[in-house]
Amino acid sequence: MTVANAPGTPLVDDGRLVSTSPATGVEVGRLPLATTEDVRRAVAQGRAAGARWAGLGFTGRRARLLRWRTLLAQRVEQLAELVHAEGGKPVADAVVEAVTAIEHVDWAARNAARVLGPRRVRSRLILAEFSGHLEYQPYGVVGVIGPWNYPVFTPVGSIAYALAAGNAVVFKPSEYTPLVGQWLVDTFAEAVGEQSVLTAVHGFGDVGAALCRSGVDKLAFTGSAATAKKVMAACAESLTPVLVEAGGKDAMIVDGDADLDAAAEACVWGAFMNAGQTCIGIERVYAVEPVFDAFVAKVVERAGRLTVGADGADIGPITMPAQLDVIRRHIDDALARGGRAVLGGADAVQPPFVHPTVLVDVPEDSAAVREETFGPTLTINRVPDVDEAVARANAVPYGLGGAVFGRRRAVAVARRLRSGMASVNSVLSFAGMSTLPFGGVGESGFGRIHGEDGLREFGRPKSVTRRRGPSLLPAMTFERTPRDVARMVKAAKMMYGR
Repeated sequence: MTVANAPGTPLVDDGRLVSTSPATGVEVGRLPLATTEDVRRAVAQGRAAGARWAGLGFTGRRARLLRWRTLLAQRVEQLAELVHAEGGKPVADAVVEAVTAIEHVDWAARNAARVLGPRRVRSRLILAEFSGHLEYQPYGVVGVIGPWNYPVFTPVGSIAYALAAGNAVVFKPSEYTPLVGQWLVDTFAEAVGEQSVLTAVHGFGDVGAALCRSGVDKLAFTGSAATAKKVMAACAESLTPVLVEAGGKDAMIVDGDADLDAAAEACVWGAFMNAGQTCIGIERVYAVEPVFDAFVAKVVERAGRLTVGADGADIGPITMPAQLDVIRRHIDDALARGGRAVLGGADAVQPPFVHPTVLVDVPEDSAAVREETFGPTLTINRVPDVDEAVARANAVPYGLGGAVFGRRRAVAVARRLRSGMASVNSVLSFAGMSTLPFGGVGESGFGRIHGEDGLREFGRPKSVTRRRGPSLLPAMTFERTPRDVARMVKAAKMMYGR
């Protein structure tokens, strides 16, 4: 069983949040613990700073965000080392995460004006005397509650887009990775020099709850479905709109005409990178009968070569100590109910590490299939055809991402997945594509970050009409005559009645 003082467990000492390495327990750093009043003050300061930030316009914000992007790129190794020290993620994986986040900063900065700026909207004949105009105005102050598993990529997907849209941001990083969050805030201040436009408040769930009730104009949350429901309940008290990304149980489908070597390579990456602590990671695979045995053998061969350890290994420690119990429970339940471990198994959990585990013939109603594991485990089950694979993939309440490997019908199968995203002959690729929206359905949440939809998520649509001339069919006036009404009836029948 895990214990309260396991390596990586956040501690409080003299009013400061102490962050430790999940691999060694060594202190990485400490930051002031925020009070409810601190959160309110940060939001109030953000409101004043946000007004100035919005006043810079798209051009001014673009220049400043690109300066931040440049600084992030120049210090990417420093950021990766901090992510490794605080969260345990292998440095190479942390570099991939940071570079992907930098790409999103760049895209948001360069495209905000095109997506959100004022534009003319065509009117229809019924109101031909009016012109229509649309723009997206900033909310004001956006609260962002970030996760520990991707402490750079995930919050930046909200922060950069919210800033590009003209908002100020108050950021509450996970208590497991507060130093990474503060590093992002500090580098922004260094590059941009706009005080209080991006600030951080640190602490546990009570600080997140305070942010929900602080008067922010919108809140973006990433975390578990259970916590998401609490966030929504708190925000509902003031009708604060929310954007929720609440995890997943992503499935991969392997069809009979798939390139099995490519599928196995991608599957091992999708399932075991970041020690399986990936919301869009592959946790389930459904392989059709003719290729099942060969595919499993290729996955086991590749996964069996992965190394596990604190430094220089393919798989690092489990960041959140309590998750070790979840992983252990899922493995034990799968084995007790008739599943077989073809790699790893009951002894795979060796705190703070978990060795790669591949389970086959696992019942579909087991915890390992239906619940988010968030560890380096994978279930692979055989199915008679892709129709059964789609049915099983869609049978869980989550719906974040997914993958399909095949040739002739892979795209059609991907479209049938009940998910916000899917990749064909790859895994996780949609996360790095800054032009595509990222988000889920069902218990994976709602709303989108990234891409044009991600920018619009942080702006209020504002519609404006402008009269250009007299009304041909006066309707919105008490001065209309019976003849005007008769003409409207005639026009409606001509335009819509056939």
